[in-house]
Amino acid sequence: MDKKAIISKSRININEGAPMYVGVSLILLLILALSIGFAVNLGSVDISIKEVYNIIFYKIFGIGNEEILSNGAVHDVVWLIRLPRIILAMLVGIGLSVVGIVMQAIVKNPLADPYILGISSGASLGATISVMLGVGAIFGSNAIGICGFIGALVTSMLVLLIANIGQRANSIKLLLGGMALSSVCSAFSSFIVYFANDAQGMQTITFWLMGSVAGAKWEQIMFIMPFVLIGTIFFLTQHKILNLMLLGDEVSITLGTDLHKYRHAYLIIASLMIGILVYASGMIGFVGLVIPHIVRIILGPDHKKIIPIAALLGAIFLIWADILSRVIIKGTEIPIGILISMIGAPCFILLMIRNTYGFGGKS
Repeated sequence: MDKKAIISKSRININEGAPMYVGVSLILLLILALSIGFAVNLGSVDISIKEVYNIIFYKIFGIGNEEILSNGAVHDVVWLIRLPRIILAMLVGIGLSVVGIVMQAIVKNPLADPYILGISSGASLGATISVMLGVGAIFGSNAIGICGFIGALVTSMLVLLIANIGQRANSIKLLLGGMALSSVCSAFSSFIVYFANDAQGMQTITFWLMGSVAGAKWEQIMFIMPFVLIGTIFFLTQHKILNLMLLGDEVSITLGTDLHKYRHAYLIIASLMIGILVYASGMIGFVGLVIPHIVRIILGPDHKKIIPIAALLGAIFLIWADILSRVIIKGTEIPIGILISMIGAPCFILLMIRNTYGFGGKS
């Protein structure tokens, strides 16, 4: 196959399916807005929709009666408890979905997710060291999350280092290096837990690994929001390179693009995003695996289209998962990571059964 034929084959017609893309985008934006409104209104304390939006409009735009809307029990429930966890769930959904798409392109594997390169095990090891050995106590209540973030980031850097030993890294070496480091981190975590013999510490780690957005605070959200939004916008601008990654290194080199440096840069940025999300919400799986599959089935493989749609769908999915975690059992709250795994695994199996699914996205 000559160069012109390869270019013709690899070029994705951005106008193909444009009406569907626009329609899906508008529908998801509407659903997202309605989901946020419903989630803020839902809880053990009955608050009218009017009160909810009066407080939100006052806090954001300064519209309304200051004496009534700036303090009190209703203000605290809406602005300090419910809305922060909804915004955090939305950001986590966006980040995990986008990074899932990027990771699948980097390693050219549709079964990849944000934690595939050992990042989850690295975060788990960081959290285990924090709880069992007291490392990171200077960070106070954020010690587990910060150590988990450091563990995730260090692990991803080690994956890059190992994958480049001997010869340049490629998707296969990255995947194998991640699997190897994942086993090492898991072994060290188990070793520390076994010899520490701390039942309370083990319970703390287990709860953190289940994932939760219940402890969301505005200060935390303001910290992670720039990472998630800027990272998402950056990857959207890289859609042409991500499309090339699906074709492989040989085809991309033929087209005059060396994916080596891009793969490294994308992995570092994606790992930073995952580390930040781990810090904020603990470990939440399956979002970065299932959401990209659903979006590819609907819209095909073009990253220019699927990244923003996956971000919207991921945000909606996490918001509703958080709603279900609060209401599914009256009087208690299920960790969101458990609920998502219970939903995500059957959904993923159903996708595999109902579709002759390839990396290109359509049957």
